[in-house]
Amino acid sequence: MNLESTNEIKDLESTQKTRNDIHVVIKIVTLLLTLAILSTFFVVINAGERGILMKFGEVQEQILGEGLHLLIPIVQTVEPVSVRVQNQEISAEASSKDLQDVYADVALNWHLIPEKVNIIFQRVGNALVITNSIINPAVEEVLKAVMAQYTAEEIITRRGEVKAGLDHALTERLASYYIAVDDISLVHAHFSKRFSDAVEAKQVAEQEAKRAEFIARKAVRQAEARVNLAKGEAEAQRLIRETLTPELLRKQAVERWDGKLPLIVGDETAKLLELGLDDLMKFSQK
Repeated sequence: MNLESTNEIKDLESTQKTRNDIHVVIKIVTLLLTLAILSTFFVVINAGERGILMKFGEVQEQILGEGLHLLIPIVQTVEPVSVRVQNQEISAEASSKDLQDVYADVALNWHLIPEKVNIIFQRVGNALVITNSIINPAVEEVLKAVMAQYTAEEIITRRGEVKAGLDHALTERLASYYIAVDDISLVHAHFSKRFSDAVEAKQVAEQEAKRAEFIARKAVRQAEARVNLAKGEAEAQRLIRETLTPELLRKQAVERWDGKLPLIVGDETAKLLELGLDDLMKFSQK
């Protein structure tokens, strides 16, 4: 076999290999195109979503649930919408009943009502538009309306009641848009520095007033104790005076006498006198 024949054989083998490679590529492309075309006939709705079915862009009443669904390509399209609980944090400013500035941070948990997602999408749009156009303005308006019913001090001391008011008002407000409120939290509420200083000064004054009241009550109790003690001593003296009869005094004089007569010194000489019982009693009282 000459060199020329060998080259021809190699060329034939190379050409055959190229053709085989082309056939493989064509098969792969055909398969991919087939799968792509077939995929247009189906749509998958993931967990926590609903599919809004549209016919030539017109929203249909049928809502697609989770799973695989058959479609008519070009004629029908599907817009997936999440119905999971969404969290939205909003900061807003309001005024209290006593005209104090209130700066509040609110955390809202909400979700779209699954059976009404087609109406919400048709009226408003997707979740981003719903958040910016419906939820944020509603929270700010409801917050201002509820805060205006309470004084600044009540917003702090009646926090649970304020939260319940926000929850009730916002639930009613968003219900017309088929948006369900799962929970709303008044994360933080603070006031201007001037008001905070005034509250602190008031607390200090109240503490000082309580301390002064305690001292006054203590002084009153001590005075009452002294009066009661004096009354007790006076009553004891009165009882003693009433119970000291002449007979009792004579008895005490006899009991206290040691058997010795007192010595009485006169101007000239000392004399011992015999004293009667009455004289002894008088002497023992001295």
